[in-house]
This record gives sequence, C-alpha cells and structure tokens, in this order.
Amino acid sequence: MTGSNMSNALANAVCQRCQARFAPAERIVNSNGELYHEQCFVCAQCFRPFPEGLFYEFEGRKYCEHDFQMLFAPCCGSCGEFIIGRVIKAMNNSWHPGCFRCELCDVELADLGFVKNAGRHLCRPCHNREKAKGLGKYICQRCHLVIDEQPLMFRNDAYHPDHFSCTHCGKELTAEARELKGELYCLPCHDKMGVPICGACRRPIEGRVVNALGKQWHVEHFVCAKCEKPFLGHRHYEKKGLAYCETHYNQLFGDVCYNCGRVIEGDVVSALNKAWCVNCFSCSTCNGKLTLKNKFVEFDMKPVCKRCYEKFPLELKKRLKKLSELAARKAHPKSVGLNSA
Repeated sequence: MTGSNMSNALANAVCQRCQARFAPAERIVNSNGELYHEQCFVCAQCFRPFPEGLFYEFEGRKYCEHDFQMLFAPCCGSCGEFIIGRVIKAMNNSWHPGCFRCELCDVELADLGFVKNAGRHLCRPCHNREKAKGLGKYICQRCHLVIDEQPLMFRNDAYHPDHFSCTHCGKELTAEARELKGELYCLPCHDKMGVPICGACRRPIEGRVVNALGKQWHVEHFVCAKCEKPFLGHRHYEKKGLAYCETHYNQLFGDVCYNCGRVIEGDVVSALNKAWCVNCFSCSTCNGKLTLKNKFVEFDMKPVCKRCYEKFPLELKKRLKKLSELAARKAHPKSVGLNSA
C-alpha cells in the first residue's frame, strides 16, 4: 500500500471502541488489525490502560489480567489462586495441573487419572492399597492390584505368583532375584546390565561405588573388620582379605609407618612419638636419609636434618629451640637441650 493509499485508509478508519475517526497526527493503537484511540484501548471492566500492553480477550471484549481473573478465571481447590491456562475439573472443583495430587502419596494426577476413595482423590496404586487394607489382603508390587490368593513374598514385598518374574526376559524368579530402581531381574539379566553388586549386602549399587579387596561396595557397607565403622573415604589397611582402620590394624598386626602409611616389615625407627620404615625416616626438607645417630629437629611433626635446620631463619630457629626445650623439660625435668636422637 502506498503512502497516499495508507493516508486515505486511515482517514476513513474509525476507532473500534468509540467509532470516531482519528486526527491526522494522532497516535493509533493497532491490536490484531483493530484500531483504537490511545485513550480507548483500555480494559472493558475498569477502563484503565493495560499494564505493559498485556490483556485477555473473552467474547470480543478485552480485559486486564486482574479483572479477567476476577470475572472469569476459576480458583484452584488446593492453593486458592486463580487458574490461567489448563484447568483440571474433578471432585466438583477446579485445579491447577500441579495442584491436583494424590492425597496419600502426593503424586500428580493430571495425566495419570484418579480414583475416588472415601471422598478422597487417590492414584490407582494408593486406592488399591487402601482397598486391600480394608479387606486384610496384600497388594502386588508389580501390578498394584489386590492379591486374592496366597501371595509370594520377596524382601517383605508381596507379588502375584505369576508376576514374580524378570522385567527383562520374563522368566520366573527365585530368591536370587536382583532389584534395580523398583524393578526385578534374574541374575543373568542383571549381570548384563553392568550394575555393580555390593560385596557386603549383595544388593545393586546405584550411587557411589567403593572398589577395594577385589570387590565393590556401598560406601556405608565398606567397614573395618574389627570396629565395623565405615571408612567413608579414609585410609584402610588390608590383611588376609579383610580391611581395617589404622587404629585396629596397628593393634592387631603391628606398627604403621607415619610416612608411607604401610605396615612396617622389619626394623622400626621410633622417633617423634611415631613409627617409621628405615627407608622412610628422612629429612622432610632435603629428603636425606636419617638414622637415630643423626641429630635432627622436629618441624611440623617431621624430622629436619641439622644442615637444613641451620638454614632456617633465626626467629624460626629460636621458636623451635624454645618448643624443644619445653618438650624436653616435660619429658625429662632435669635435662635441657635440643631435641635430637
């Protein structure tokens, strides 16, 4: 459309609300092809401009959000808020899809369907459990229906005898069945899935796995063979296929080297109230080998040879000497000197 044609069209156009024509320099509101004076483009209920231009249309009339909700939007039977968009009509009420939930397990019912049970809206599994409870019977964990005959029990869960089968291959299961994410599998199918089995409880490990002693474990099931406390990521010590914490390994089998953390086989160097392998007892600064005949100083709970000690700043040496003398007085009240061996 050319400029002149557009001018002619606007000259003949009228406001959709008041039916009056537009002034030549007037600002015009175009809403889906409908033209309005700026002051006429308002809510049909409160006659105020639409906040940020947002409006709702119903039966040819335009409303601001507040008035549209007040006039037409249903209130949710759960949260009490107005419902804009999809409405669930059930139990003589209206609901947001996310608010219409099973009254027992709280699962959303909008896309699952529901069963009316004693005035409550329940999901089908909860309805079946309530029904079974009233009849004094069990619910099958597979189909969630009432079991009328003698149930088959597995780990305190009930099944129809013909439903106690492998989810993957359909074969009848035995006591060796494996459970994973609520489904049951026979041992061969479960093994093909590559899911690790805990060396303690023999159940699948779905979270963090501990690999130790040639097996895999739940974190909470990998425990000290003596005190049965979980290691929870802390160091463990192995002996004859069993794992021990440092305290009980040391009590049962001998000294553990402070440096390498392994049990000391052979001679033990006892220094600084700790045990060391002969090869691990060295200066913590230069790594030079030490023996009990060498003079050394304790620094940060580790030995430092005399040569490295002499390179320390004067103030640090003074403090170390003072600490050494205090420690010596506590151990041998009559002796004074540098901590050495």
